Amino acid sequence: MPAPVPPTPIEGGAARASPQLAARPIAVPEAILDRVREQGGAVELEKAARAEAARDWWPLGIGWAAAGRVPAMPAAVVRPSSAAQVAELLASCARERVPVTAMGGRSGVCGGAIPLYGGIALDCTGLTGEVEVDETSLVAEVPAGTLGRDLVERLRARGSGYTLGHSPQSVDLSTVGGWIACRSAGQCSTRYGKIEDMVVGLEVALADGRVVRTGASAPRAATGPDLTQLFTGSEGVLGVITRAWLRVHPLPAARDRLAFGFSGFDEGLDACRRVLRRGATPAVLRLYDPVESERTFSHPDGCVLVVADEADEELLAATLAVVNQECASADHLDGSVVERWLSTRNDTSALAPLWRAGIAVDTAEVAGRWAALPALARDVVGVLEALDGTIAASVHLSHAYLDGACLYFTFAGGRVLDEAASRAAAEREAAAPEPHGPFDAELAESYYRRAWDALSGAVIESGAAISHHHGIGLSRGRFLARALGGAFDVLVTLKHALDPAGILNPGKLGIPTAFGEVPWP
Repeated sequence: MPAPVPPTPIEGGAARASPQLAARPIAVPEAILDRVREQGGAVELEKAARAEAARDWWPLGIGWAAAGRVPAMPAAVVRPSSAAQVAELLASCARERVPVTAMGGRSGVCGGAIPLYGGIALDCTGLTGEVEVDETSLVAEVPAGTLGRDLVERLRARGSGYTLGHSPQSVDLSTVGGWIACRSAGQCSTRYGKIEDMVVGLEVALADGRVVRTGASAPRAATGPDLTQLFTGSEGVLGVITRAWLRVHPLPAARDRLAFGFSGFDEGLDACRRVLRRGATPAVLRLYDPVESERTFSHPDGCVLVVADEADEELLAATLAVVNQECASADHLDGSVVERWLSTRNDTSALAPLWRAGIAVDTAEVAGRWAALPALARDVVGVLEALDGTIAASVHLSHAYLDGACLYFTFAGGRVLDEAASRAAAEREAAAPEPHGPFDAELAESYYRRAWDALSGAVIESGAAISHHHGIGLSRGRFLARALGGAFDVLVTLKHALDPAGILNPGKLGIPTAFGEVPWP
């Protein structure tokens, strides 16, 4: 089976990597690992394997890898091949108070798959097998370790061909279980919805060794709270997803694309709102501010709107007719704009070189109601631009709904803090044998934290959601209690009820742990 793809090599090799975050690592009793082997699961203890399982695509981890470090180090990597193996392992770890961090393709960007306290890195990519499709009801049964690209191919080849309609940027790297655990969004979500709109049932292994199944037997139910949604987005802190039942669609019969140029971001936002208000849901509806329009499309005179749809021919024609009507005041741009977006949308090659140069780069995807979006876009870009060290800050709309949309902010900075810090950095740079030494990483990390503090504060103040689809993980954990208010205590209570020993992905979602304080740089 293909291994998860790391964002960048570890400088000096994985076998020589050292952990960055200070936490007391928990060892794994040999008896637990022996039992895994007896059941047919794989166990890896070599340092190189443990170092690679110690990180995901969290941007801070990319910077540390350039210095030969990983965020944290598990004591063992375990790859089970069945839900029963997962369940027995969790029960054993609960008895022995051994932390377990579930991970799939490790494509997350919030540090959600980092084994902060050692213990077991639970590699769920071994949970694979046949993808079954109920072609009458349009429901697919999918093992949680199935990679996105494999699911796309299997659905396309089945019968007359099907699609989930889920195409995240990480589709080649990520797993179905990871999508559900983080409430993932694909780039065609305006037509198909996010993953929580697609999942109808789950199989979940609990910390006490039980395996439970939720939903999946009916399209809707009034049988108490929706337990499927309880585990959807739980990021491995309430249970380990081992199988999912997902809504699928016949492959679309037709596709088309449009592009427009608006004079301002607010004008483009309002056009998108009107499109959704009329019931049209083009698969892709992405609006870029002037900074991103010039950077991405070489379009310096306004805000680019990219539209793409796929559907039955009659539905496609109706949808694009609505789009054209609501965008009548904008300039029509040629098809090369959409082609450029399609060819560059998954390019992350610049991330590692920038971090090695001491420049922190990240994105923050938040969500708010239409009424709040114009001010939210201005406020967040404004607080980022006001920070010492900011090089660039920009925004685009990436996913839209009847009541609101996701705003996706990009920011970069780090080499300037204040006068004293800049002077000290210059002195270190003069003495350093290389143009970019460890001090650059220190500046980048400090800027990174200040940027997240500033933008998250502005988002919470506006009443918007601090994450639309990347999740919370480690990087946003310190903001979640403020974002949820009194409801955060409900989440903590659920955690204690389902995982009283606190072994499941400790240190994430801002939930207090049984293993000490949550380390953060």
